[in-house]
Amino acid sequence: MKKIVVLTGAGISAESGIRTFRDAGGLWEGHNVMDVASAEGWTKNKQLVLDFYNARRRQLLEAEPNDGHKVLTELDKQYNTVIITQNVDDLHERAGSKNIIHLHGELFKVRSTGDPDLIYKWTKDLKFGDKCEKGFQLRPHIVWFGEEVPMISVATSQVITADILIIIGTSMQVYPAAGLVSMLPQGRQIYYIDPNPNISYELYRASNLKVISEPASTGVRIIVDELLQM
Repeated sequence: MKKIVVLTGAGISAESGIRTFRDAGGLWEGHNVMDVASAEGWTKNKQLVLDFYNARRRQLLEAEPNDGHKVLTELDKQYNTVIITQNVDDLHERAGSKNIIHLHGELFKVRSTGDPDLIYKWTKDLKFGDKCEKGFQLRPHIVWFGEEVPMISVATSQVITADILIIIGTSMQVYPAAGLVSMLPQGRQIYYIDPNPNISYELYRASNLKVISEPASTGVRIIVDELLQM
């Protein structure tokens, strides 16, 4: 069975109503992204950071997977499919995909500030004073700017063994995620789906690149139909 690795970004969840930093011009209600998505921002104003992720968590509770998420599950019929997402939502899971790697964390999880191995499922608001079993304040289970990306090595091991790579809704220009493209063995097929393609240097170098200038909901359908007919 051939292996497909799918790299997804904000574009696949945009049609589900999930707002992105990019859509807001790098601001959220007038706040710089670094104030709400960095360790420095957390140290400076924990309440602001908690409010930010509580709002995103409530938004996600109201969102539903779109056709882009749902159609991807059809690949499981004929391929060993792995999804590597830069998104922190759970829409791939709710759509029915099973093998998912979250590079940047998960919105419906929180972790201890004193013991990063203590991770908890969390769908309600996170408040100052909510603590882990060891007495440390809980924080969003999100990889903030400037922090290490623990799952990047796992993602790399998947890409280097892929027969086909599908990129959806991300320019793949932010590292370390952007470096995954260069890990794909030379000559392997790459599909890139985005209504406004912004192709990275690594993608330009690819010899077998097919660009689909469509939103995820329609672009994924085109690619999946093609792959299932192969």
